Amino acid sequence: MQAFTFATSQNIICETGAASRLAELCQQQDVQSVMIITDPGIQQLGLHLPTLEGLNQAGMYVELFTDVQADPPESVVLAAVDIARQTGVDAIIGFGGGSSLDVAKIVALLAHPQCMQQLADIYGVNNARGQRLPLYQVPTTAGTGSEVTLVAIVSTGETTKMGAVTPLFLPDFAILDADLTMGLPPQVTAATGVDAMVHAIEAYTSKLKKNPMSDLMAREALRLMSGSIQTAVHKGSDKTARENMLLGAMLAGQAFANSPVAAVHALAYPLGGHFHIPHGLSNSLVLPHVMRFNISETAGLYAELAPIIFPDEEISGGVLEVSTRLIEKIEELIRDLDLPVRLRDMDIAEDFLPKLAEDAMLQTRLLVNNRREVTYQDALEIYTAAY
Repeated sequence: MQAFTFATSQNIICETGAASRLAELCQQQDVQSVMIITDPGIQQLGLHLPTLEGLNQAGMYVELFTDVQADPPESVVLAAVDIARQTGVDAIIGFGGGSSLDVAKIVALLAHPQCMQQLADIYGVNNARGQRLPLYQVPTTAGTGSEVTLVAIVSTGETTKMGAVTPLFLPDFAILDADLTMGLPPQVTAATGVDAMVHAIEAYTSKLKKNPMSDLMAREALRLMSGSIQTAVHKGSDKTARENMLLGAMLAGQAFANSPVAAVHALAYPLGGHFHIPHGLSNSLVLPHVMRFNISETAGLYAELAPIIFPDEEISGGVLEVSTRLIEKIEELIRDLDLPVRLRDMDIAEDFLPKLAEDAMLQTRLLVNNRREVTYQDALEIYTAAY
């Protein structure tokens, strides 16, 4: 067996209503003051109020930071760090989608009293040093799996992003409370759900760090999500479907945190950077086309996933036939979820595709994990197929 390392969160709580009991967890670590990091949408919906009430009843000081944006820019991250330092909070609670959870990771690190690093110092892999504040992550979407990953993504310019990767970002507690996802709109549920399925598919087929633990989690994530995503999208009040999606997204996060994602994400990032397309939708738009490109190297692995993703379908034939049919079925699923399926649907000009391909080739951290080498011409052809 190839040697591997598997890292994940210290504690995971999967329980309806668990977010309202955060105060108990904080008290276990002698935390007296916290910063909740979230976004204006969460604040407007009031999803954080049961958590806030529990903390207040426990007599804790709570600093509420609600300025997180999608694809958070450095200015937002630094503003949150400054407030956390000024108020001297003992712990950080990330509450929301992937952007809020990513900001919380960085704040927990940079706001630690003994931290001597700046934001720019921690970009890259394992450049973060020292300690962090206690960190609690509460996802409100079933998609990014950020509550159990080692990565935080920050927008460094109008169209550029940087990632920081460190085990320090793994929280003390990841809290999965399906009640928080019940009000997600259908399109958000669909896009974040496909995003999580991409995490599992790419983890299962990753070139360099594929391992038995990630494989187990990727398969279970796909079983849970493929059987629930249509119900969660079209019948959003179904709690079982919501629970399955939330747990599946976390398992997929654990999988790709240890067996990293590849070309789907590499080609999705420029779509988000240039056109501010939500990350999950960006992945969805290129997923089938990257899978077709990869099929010469991954057909056997795709064939293993086919009966997991579509257990009620009799997909027969050889490995290549089964994997080809899997891709076709995924395309049908994306259409059934009412997601856009072509780049032209996103008002992207065809003459911009070469620029997208150029930017995709900069994603070397991701492309190195792809089982088939991706050249600039390959990337351009994939974008053209997706157009």
